[in-house]
Amino acid sequence: MVFKLVESAQARWRAVNAPNLVTLVRAGARFERGHFVERSEDHAA
Repeated sequence: MVFKLVESAQARWRAVNAPNLVTLVRAGARFERGHFVERSEDHAA
């Protein structure tokens, strides 16, 4: 049953458009509306 669920969901999944950004996401980078948001020094601490 799980196989069938994954198989049907696979048709709606999107491919990763920017594999180079996956590293940033895993490191905890923040994105808003698809744009990278740099941390300011005030919020870094």
